[in-house]
Amino acid sequence: MSVIVAVVGPTATGKSDLALDLAERLDGEIVNADALQFYRGMDIGTAKLPAAERRGIPHHQLDVLDPAEDATVATYQAAARADVTAIEQRGHRAVVVGGSGLYLRALLDQIDFPGTDPQVRAALEERAERDGTRALYTELHAADPVAAASIGPRNTRRIVRALEVIALTGQPYSANLPGHDYHRPAVQIGLDCDRGELDRRIELRVDRMWQDGLVEEVRELLARGGIGRTAARAVGYAEVLAALRGEITLDEAREQIVAGTRRLARKQMGWFGRDPRVHWLDARDPALVDRALALVAAADAGTLGPATADPAPRRSLGS
Repeated sequence: MSVIVAVVGPTATGKSDLALDLAERLDGEIVNADALQFYRGMDIGTAKLPAAERRGIPHHQLDVLDPAEDATVATYQAAARADVTAIEQRGHRAVVVGGSGLYLRALLDQIDFPGTDPQVRAALEERAERDGTRALYTELHAADPVAAASIGPRNTRRIVRALEVIALTGQPYSANLPGHDYHRPAVQIGLDCDRGELDRRIELRVDRMWQDGLVEEVRELLARGGIGRTAARAVGYAEVLAALRGEITLDEAREQIVAGTRRLARKQMGWFGRDPRVHWLDARDPALVDRALALVAAADAGTLGPATADPAPRRSLGS
């Protein structure tokens, strides 16, 4: 059983490039853990690598959902773990890459997901529409303050899910959150970056998305059958949709995408920064690939020590 390699961290730090470099050197195949890259046709706004730029390396969990569908962590867990098993049976290494923290944890860690009840879910979603997300968040905070603090007051989907689990199990939602226990051997390599440099990269990325036709991509998605709730709330797509509805201008949408992507990067850094198992590397280090390979070799040999990092770059991504 080979060690799973996971490349994690905030958006725009170069995770996809490092994952490709590692997959080439480790005879690997890549498993996507970016929830928005599950969606067919959502390519530009998710910075999905075009097939021609994947260096012939197989990629899994890309383009597995229509934009009108909602992704679920439990479904992803089963499918991605099956991919990892199949990759290993082919004698290759699984290299997981993405910034969707809960999806990564679902793949890597010992975590089970309670079932769902469509009627309970529908009732909660109707209340969220009628009374607002804040009302449900207040209810969650009273029932499970730990989960409320973890989820925050704006994530309607996760608040609804937490209340659904509480209703079905009679236990706090936080009781179902994972600890830091791998499902099978793994090493997480985190990419960090100076705040000013990351902001510059984000602006360049949004400029490139605009030039590549993000607005037209959203128009095409609407024409082909629409965008579901999950996809419609994504940074990049939510702002363009608002512009197409006439609520803001396209210039305002572009500015809001830059600001929203910066907020997302800081949120991702907060998520991964709380995981003590992540081994942080500087995304600008010219020896980045060699340092990452050394971590993998130590993990393979069973000699990898506790994760350590220079805290300064991580503070640079704070608020």
